[in-house]
Amino acid sequence: MQFQQLAYFLAVAETRHFTRAAELSRVAQPSLSKQIRALEEDLGAPLFRRARGNITLTPAGEALLPLAQRILTDLETARREVQELAGMRRGRVRLGATPSLCAGLLADALAGFHGRFPGIELQVEESGSRDLIRALGKGELDLALIILPLQSSDPAFVTTPILRENLVVVSAAGAPSPAVDGASMRITELRDRPLVMFRRGYDVREATLHACRAAGFEPHLAVEGGEMDAVLRFVEAGLGIAVVPSMVLKNRPGLQGVPLARPRLLRTIALAHRKDVDPSHTAKAFRRHLMTYLTHLTRDELGEDLEVIAPLTA
Repeated sequence: MQFQQLAYFLAVAETRHFTRAAELSRVAQPSLSKQIRALEEDLGAPLFRRARGNITLTPAGEALLPLAQRILTDLETARREVQELAGMRRGRVRLGATPSLCAGLLADALAGFHGRFPGIELQVEESGSRDLIRALGKGELDLALIILPLQSSDPAFVTTPILRENLVVVSAAGAPSPAVDGASMRITELRDRPLVMFRRGYDVREATLHACRAAGFEPHLAVEGGEMDAVLRFVEAGLGIAVVPSMVLKNRPGLQGVPLARPRLLRTIALAHRKDVDPSHTAKAFRRHLMTYLTHLTRDELGEDLEVIAPLTA
């Protein structure tokens, strides 16, 4: 089995067409077909069904597809790792982060890292924590800032908790406070209130739904399915209230936040990487930079609802 054969296999699997796959791979179609046949002979099973121009994956092809994707991703990571050893003058960091972190602390941390290493390409994937975990497991990210705990079915990761944050209830600024006493809210006070809810894949969605159901009620969802910016904008427009990470309130004058009464809803943010792949030279450099940045934040910069909880090592 050769790396080039796997690349040709992926090209056919993505295009479902041998000629288009050959064009994308910049190789003659007979050569590509020959390499696919050699791969099938080596594996002892056909990878594609070829019926009147309709190309589909066989069960063997379906099994090989995610493995081939990971192998070629790891090969690219290894190639970049060797290149990066030349004094951090070039390279890449593929980082996943939740929208609240992208809109909050992460921007300044990335700016500081870019200032030190301007030749390092920064690729940021913004998504819900569960989506990031899947991308990390596929080898599409080097590091991810995710929310603990992981699901038992998640692949093996190395996770280092770095931040702990309170979730708060937000409403439109100027509207009456959703809290009965004006200072804090109990989960039970969300009953029958119109909630603006994130799409599936956001840990905050699952935490909110679980807390409501544990309190004995099913929440009333006025709007659901939004990303972070959409949820905040819907709340500002008066469509309902929402449970969100406290850090998103910074620089949002159209929102007001109310803390949840004890027992509070907390989330723990961790930096994760795959256990079976050592982080690249540049990814380790970013880990060090991120922790240095966090440990130098003042209490005013962090806010009362956010706490640095553990040091990071390279």
